Amino acid sequence: MQSPTPSDATAYGRTQEEAGPLEDAPLSDELALVVAGARRRAMRGGDRQIDTAHLLHSLLETDPDVRAAFADKPQVARLLGYLVQRSIGYGLQWQGAVEDSGVVPVVSGAPGWSPLVAAAMEAGVARAAARGEGRARGVDVLAALAADAESRAVEVLGRAGVDVVELRERLS
Repeated sequence: MQSPTPSDATAYGRTQEEAGPLEDAPLSDELALVVAGARRRAMRGGDRQIDTAHLLHSLLETDPDVRAAFADKPQVARLLGYLVQRSIGYGLQWQGAVEDSGVVPVVSGAPGWSPLVAAAMEAGVARAAARGEGRARGVDVLAALAADAESRAVEVLGRAGVDVVELRERLS
């Protein structure tokens, strides 16, 4: 079986007709799988959109480079613990609400993604391009997620004891 490619909208749980411009973004195969996992997680939780915490959860589960970005390896276990709690009730305060910190401009053309996820995906693609790489990787998106202090992902990182400023510096 062949891995889904970034231009394959089914990698994101959508038909080609439903695909928006971000879903054709140059993502690594691994990152395409991360997005598909985040979409499944959001759907299972009854959420209307993938938010940054869904994306963080999927990144941590799927991408060893993302896990390696954390200086303190037990932090990854704590993070996953908080994210699992979210799926069993911790995140109920977020359910049904669109994640939008107001820090980044709303990005259109990404149905099913919170504005912050859409912005993080675009920033991840731009970060990879600035490095001269053709495809965004998980660490590119992690850096973008950590950049918005008001995102749900940053809230989870903080609750798990991650120094987000230090993480941003490590990823830059």
